[in-house]
Amino acid sequence: MKKLLLILLAFFAFSGMALAAVNLNTATREELDGVKGIGPVKAQAIIEYRTKNGLFKSVDDLKNVKGFGDKTVAKMRSELTVDGAVPAKAEKKADAKKAEAKKEEPKAEAKEAEPAKAGSKPAKADAKKEEKPARK
Repeated sequence: MKKLLLILLAFFAFSGMALAAVNLNTATREELDGVKGIGPVKAQAIIEYRTKNGLFKSVDDLKNVKGFGDKTVAKMRSELTVDGAVPAKAEKKADAKKAEAKKEEPKAEAKEAEPAKAGSKPAKADAKKEEKPARK
């Protein structure tokens, strides 16, 4: 009886792992390598593509990665998924873009300050008018 219970537990445990789809946007190299049809080289190609081009919008985007064609993607479709979770590298890129945008803000403020300088020129002209003696 114990053997039967252990066999059933092992079956359900392995079935659960096999049914869990691997997310192309968050999977590590090891997780991708665990998918049938993806080896270490293809797993690395997926990660490099994701880093360079951003998140996958659909499993079909995998066709843009070297080594993956229509037939390969069709065979693996049930084992792969794509969702909006952002991997850590993508978060770092987003933070870098935000920091870059903040650096550009002072430049915009400096441009706004220029009209104030231009406004001070008429004040100098007014001062010259005051220096001239009044005509009678």
